[in-house]
Amino acid sequence: MKPVPRISETEWEVMKIVWRQSPVSASQVIEGLKERDPSWHEQTVKTLLNRLIKKGALGYRKEGRAYWYRPLVSEDESVRAASQSFLQRVFGGSLQPLLAHFVESHNLSTKEVNELTRLLKGKERK
Repeated sequence: MKPVPRISETEWEVMKIVWRQSPVSASQVIEGLKERDPSWHEQTVKTLLNRLIKKGALGYRKEGRAYWYRPLVSEDESVRAASQSFLQRVFGGSLQPLLAHFVESHNLSTKEVNELTRLLKGKERK
């Protein structure tokens, strides 16, 4: 299995639209990004699409003058790779300090605590 490419923050914004709407044209990606933030520029989006193609995250087909983009990596794979990279860089690959940091630094609702407990107990049984 080939490694999942590293995706920058701005590239994530493009990929979210492609994952949600695939296949999607460049103009649809631009429109989707501008709906959330009008400061996006057409040329910036096209540059990001080309970068993602070069990285192997996107594929495309040309129909007339339009390019249609599709993901070559799943959102789950990308989230997993980004999470592992973050865990390694920031916490030396150890999950316990990461969880402790987030639990101690965030106000969790009773529902969130119960869900985390349920998930951990499920892992314990395995």
